[in-house]
Parts: sequence; C-alpha cells; structure tokens
Amino acid sequence: MTRAPIVSKRFVVPSEAIDMQGHVSNLAYVGWMQDIAIEHSATVGWAVPRYLAMGAGWVVRSHFIEYLRPAFADDVVSAHTWVPRFDQRTTPRRYLFVREADRTVLATAETVWVFVDLATGRRRPIPAELLGAFDPMPEEGEVRRTLGLTL
Repeated sequence: MTRAPIVSKRFVVPSEAIDMQGHVSNLAYVGWMQDIAIEHSATVGWAVPRYLAMGAGWVVRSHFIEYLRPAFADDVVSAHTWVPRFDQRTTPRRYLFVREADRTVLATAETVWVFVDLATGRRRPIPAELLGAFDPMPEEGEVRRTLGLTL
C-alpha cells in the first residue's frame, strides 16, 4: 500500500476513443476518469475486492468536465487524479488531462462519489480506515505545481 496524493496514468489515445468530429469523445473521458479513480483507490490499498468484502463501495452522483482543447488519436495523454477532501458520505475527485507533447491541459473534471451500502444502495458513512488511506490535496494550484504545469 502506498500513500499517493496524486495518481497519474500515461497512455496513447486509441482510435476507438475518437468520435465523428475527429477528436476524443466525451464518453472516453468519463471512462478514463473511472479507470484512474479505481486505480488510485487500489494504489492506496482499496482495490475492488476489499470494497466487496465490506459490502460497500462508491457510486457516481455527478460528473463535470470542462473541455479546453481537443485530443486526437495517437496523442500521448496523462490523466491525473486526486481527492481534495472527504465529507461524511461523499467525496469529490478531481482530474486533469494533459497532452504530453506540449504540456497542454486538455480537460479538467470532477466527479462527486457517494459511499453506499451495496445491499441497500443507501448512503453510508465513510470508515476511518478508508479515510486514512488517502492524502487529500485541497488546492488545484498545488497539484499543478507538483505536476510542473503552469497555472
């Protein structure tokens, strides 16, 4: 288990991610957001089987994505995610997508996740051991500085 305030994943945009307008589709970004969120949780010791064993997990309440520049097939992109804070039963999770060739921020995003009981679907308090696994980073400016991105 590693304490990782920011988790980053570098990948090449596959042709399947391109929409009819010739750039990365909205759905691809949502999929990448989910994938890196799951990866971040696993990195800090909370992989899917651990949630299943406790009968609880995360569901999405909302997604917000601001598209700043288009991305295209074969672009090398880095996705970065972090948790700015935890509330009693929810947490926002933030994301930056960066084209590696020119270090351009392609999109910023946030998902609000709700912690639920898997049997009932009802909200449930986030356990202290889960809260303790994450290192929240409240300021996006700090994240950008850590990643070497200008504001």
